Amino acid sequence: MDTKETNVLLTLFIGLLLLGNVGSAVAVEGNSNTEDYSGNYTYFNDSVNCKFCPGSEAKIKNVIVLVPDGCSQSVQTLARWYSGNPLMLDEMVAGTVSTYSADSVITDSSSAATAFATGYKTTNGFVSVGPSNASVLSLLESPSEELQYSPLATVIEGAKLEGKATGLVATSRVSHATPAAFASHIDNRDNENEIMEQMVYEGIGVVFGGGYRHLIPEAEGGKRTDGENLTEVLLDRGYQYVDSRDEMENLSSGKAWGLFASSHMAPDIDRGELAPEEPSLAEMTGKAVELLSQDKDGFFLMVEGSQVDWANHANDPAYAVTDFLAFDEAVKVAVEFAEKDGHTLVLAFPDHNTGGMTIGSDSDSNYTSTTVEDVIDPLKGMKLSSAGVATKIGADVSFENIKAQIKAWWGIDATDNDVTEILEIYNDGEGLSLDYAISEVISRNHTVIGWTTHGHCGEDVPLWAYGPDYPAGHIDNTEIAGYIAKELGFGLNETNSCLFIEVGEFFSRDNGDGKRDENEYLLDTTNTSNPVLRIGDAELPVSKNILIKDGVTYELEGIVVYAPVTGKVYIPFEALSLINGTKPNRILRTIETE
Repeated sequence: MDTKETNVLLTLFIGLLLLGNVGSAVAVEGNSNTEDYSGNYTYFNDSVNCKFCPGSEAKIKNVIVLVPDGCSQSVQTLARWYSGNPLMLDEMVAGTVSTYSADSVITDSSSAATAFATGYKTTNGFVSVGPSNASVLSLLESPSEELQYSPLATVIEGAKLEGKATGLVATSRVSHATPAAFASHIDNRDNENEIMEQMVYEGIGVVFGGGYRHLIPEAEGGKRTDGENLTEVLLDRGYQYVDSRDEMENLSSGKAWGLFASSHMAPDIDRGELAPEEPSLAEMTGKAVELLSQDKDGFFLMVEGSQVDWANHANDPAYAVTDFLAFDEAVKVAVEFAEKDGHTLVLAFPDHNTGGMTIGSDSDSNYTSTTVEDVIDPLKGMKLSSAGVATKIGADVSFENIKAQIKAWWGIDATDNDVTEILEIYNDGEGLSLDYAISEVISRNHTVIGWTTHGHCGEDVPLWAYGPDYPAGHIDNTEIAGYIAKELGFGLNETNSCLFIEVGEFFSRDNGDGKRDENEYLLDTTNTSNPVLRIGDAELPVSKNILIKDGVTYELEGIVVYAPVTGKVYIPFEALSLINGTKPNRILRTIETE
């Protein structure tokens, strides 16, 4: 293929994009909102044609999405009683959201977040890449070969191309499943080193949370095995980097990363005792809004209350309710800004339920006469999460120490039978973790809170909303992404076409003759930790947004993504022009939508 042929293909490709024929997914059958909610390849649509709440005619300029990971309305009810006051979320009930993934009615956080970040269902464990066809729910069509494992554009990437500021806030490591799905593309949510690298090179304006261990190499106390120090990359790119509440509060403008823990941040209930230097979720949200709102073009922000999920995994009601209340405070911060601004849409919803919490338990023979005090009083004495109690217990798992720490930090007189159950479930570390064992036994024997699982659940979750023309009724999680994209003025399919061009469609694989022609490509995996795509004399490091040619380094508007299962590599559309030595064509930077 010579340069002339490549240029003809480029022209044809642009034409197809403008006709809307490239990168589109199979739409929802029988859905009158197909044009609005492109990207969902399901043929089963269990929504009721997502309605829009009558409201202001104001144009939506900003969108704030808040996710209390892994919970249901049981936690909301418990939080209202525990606090003794109405919640911010009580005023925002708008509908429900279905959560199933491509391969299971029980989603995980990465596939759930992929759905509402990209508009596509995917396989559990995948992060904003297309699903595998190995196992697909009967509700869904099998994904096309083109879709499988391919990177899927997110609403953050679309908003960024639209010129808007972008931000991520979480109480987990920022490379964890939910935030990862907005800023990276990989088929294994556990590969957090690669996720963090992609996130750094995505150019997100504000990132607050935990997980700095994935920024720095092992030699410096981190987790990175490639030797790179991504903190230095951030500083070189003009970011401010902070690691305490006080430093965060001193930020007044500009791009910023704030990572406040090596791994996850502390549970809200533990913060005062175990991590007083860490900011709250509401404080991080407030600062993110303050910084992002200075962009005249608007912003998109995703905030995750990550640890409601972990509390419910542990069957720990005090941990769950306090982290949910901390999340509600973050929602209040977002809504107060939206009230003043008038052009901000606030959407909140869990990604799925976890734990199957019930208010009332069959372990209580008098549960039908349960009072509010019966529900709340046992929780009021709990001053640490079960993980915090386990930390206090340490290596001394004697009866005496376990009982003493449960009494000191939970105000509960554990019996010998309780401790026997705890140790049997813990089984010297061979069974449940100590914190799970403690919370399971104490919840069952000393509270009226019931649980069905330590895992995820498959039912619908609540939708809460505030702002102009918010969606209402029952919707699928994929519809959220399409709605956000439409309101912010871009199309997700067009964004996909702009950011993720499969190199094999335009260049020939290196023929192995010892020289690489200008239209041949090779994925160089000599350094397995840092593969490099080579096209002619151009170099494009995988998981970065840079192209190097003739000694000049160009920053691209998206990252280079490698899909190991298929062997395909994807590059931003603008890289084609740079590789061919022509002026980058920016025609797709802004897509007009009706």
